[in-house]
Amino acid sequence: MSNERLLIIDDDVALCNLLSDYLGHEGYRVEASHSAEAALQRLADDDVWDLLILDIQMPGASGLELLQQLRPRLRTPVIMLTGRGDEIDRILGLEMGADDYLGKPCNPRELLARVRAVLRRAGPDAVVEPRLFPEQVIERSGLRLDPGLREVSVDGEALELTSAEFNVLAYLMQNAGRVMSKEQLTELVLHRKLTAYDRALDVHVSRVRQKLAPLVGDGVELIKTIRGQGYQFVKGSA
Repeated sequence: MSNERLLIIDDDVALCNLLSDYLGHEGYRVEASHSAEAALQRLADDDVWDLLILDIQMPGASGLELLQQLRPRLRTPVIMLTGRGDEIDRILGLEMGADDYLGKPCNPRELLARVRAVLRRAGPDAVVEPRLFPEQVIERSGLRLDPGLREVSVDGEALELTSAEFNVLAYLMQNAGRVMSKEQLTELVLHRKLTAYDRALDVHVSRVRQKLAPLVGDGVELIKTIRGQGYQFVKGSA
């Protein structure tokens, strides 16, 4: 029997009770929060959870907003519960670092199978990356990145980035002057292994460059491609 702690975050109290009973009978220790705000407070008080089961659509702050605040500071695995037709939400959730998703209404038996699979992948033999994400505001070469507010500005002008683009830039700025491999960045940002013909990370880096270009000036290259190795944020003045 398992003894892992699971936190269900869903405003549907009846569903939480049903899933808690079902997973509890399988040996899991299950608790529930019924809003993103309540979950955030609970996670701040106690972050020792083995897996989060997160509903995307909730009153108040959405599950996506909660996930954005949690990643990448909290590496606890996350399974999203989504409406069957919410493909965009599923894609955004996976980009933000969710490990799996399941459409609602969900079959408790299928959820159990996914819980077991995600926990197996995140088990004691899983490789844990070093904490390279910044915890304090970084200012380099006219850029100001605030990891707490998840805001970036260039010489005081706000730069709009997606969650994945923000995380790419954050890791590169935090490690300015150091070459970060595509393999490492793919695992840190997209939470998966880099595979052959996988261009997702390259697309995110390209979009960050495109958004920076009008603000930093012609010919200024802040993110360099190091052929055969990865990417590097140019180490300028702090």
